[in-house]
Amino acid sequence: MYAVIKTGGKQYQVKVGDVVFVEKIEGEAGAEIKFDQVLAVGDEGKFTAGAPIVEGATVSAKILSQTKGKKIIVFKMKPKKGYRNKTGHRQPYTKVEITAINA
Repeated sequence: MYAVIKTGGKQYQVKVGDVVFVEKIEGEAGAEIKFDQVLAVGDEGKFTAGAPIVEGATVSAKILSQTKGKKIIVFKMKPKKGYRNKTGHRQPYTKVEITAINA
């Protein structure tokens, strides 16, 4: 069984036992969370698509850790003007493990 969930402005196809990095979700490691924006659910031969979400379907997950992505460098420059600006950014992520799909 698999489901397509929406969180943090992105869509993820997940199965039970998958470990997924999603945009930061508030919560401590070990906390249980539920994704209620389930866009589609599929099982052996059966497929249910929502319009826009599947009614009554939820995906349960457990927060494993709060992490950050790799550092990216943001460099701005205006030629011949002497303007240079160098900044770094690390995007926060939440590592979650999918525990159950309730459809």
